[in-house]
Amino acid sequence: MHFDLRTLIQTFGYPLVWSIVFAESGLLVGFLLPGDSLLFVAGFVCSLPNIALDIRVMAFGCFVFAVLGDSVGYYTGKRFGRKLFDKEDSKFFKKKHLMAAESFFDKQGKTAIILARFMPFVRTFAPIVAGIAAMRYKTFMSYNVVGGFVWGVGLTCLGYFLGEIIPEDKIDQYLIPIVLGIMFISLAPSIFHIIKAKQEGKH
Repeated sequence: MHFDLRTLIQTFGYPLVWSIVFAESGLLVGFLLPGDSLLFVAGFVCSLPNIALDIRVMAFGCFVFAVLGDSVGYYTGKRFGRKLFDKEDSKFFKKKHLMAAESFFDKQGKTAIILARFMPFVRTFAPIVAGIAAMRYKTFMSYNVVGGFVWGVGLTCLGYFLGEIIPEDKIDQYLIPIVLGIMFISLAPSIFHIIKAKQEGKH
């Protein structure tokens, strides 16, 4: 996957990365997209020689579109409310992810908006749940901005700085395990949350 992302980012640049960040944060189909690994590889690509991509522009754009995406998700939840729970499952929508996000939101409260950024599936639906719960927009936006910055700028810059210290001839050797590690770390909280919820449901 990392070769595909790397090639795509080098070819299509900022628009590709920012559109995926926006879609994953604000559209119901976003849970299918590779958010964490995308940001890391985007930053990594910016560190490569002879690449016309600036890490400052990339990171700032990721932050902005992450915030915009979550805002769209919030208004989607506010507009359609509980009706979304009646929506039938499809290839691009899984009710279980919405229910998992609601459960996570109930337990974590407002900080779920920040924490969910690092949880695939949950991050797509957390702002929708915030809208359904009628969280004040000013409150939501403050957590949205913090989460968008830590996630969008943090992971992108991490990829860039690691790319700066990895020797060019060892890039492929290190990139695969790093990306796989990020994917595992990203999925771990979601898996733990699902297992915990199932165990609690048995009691």
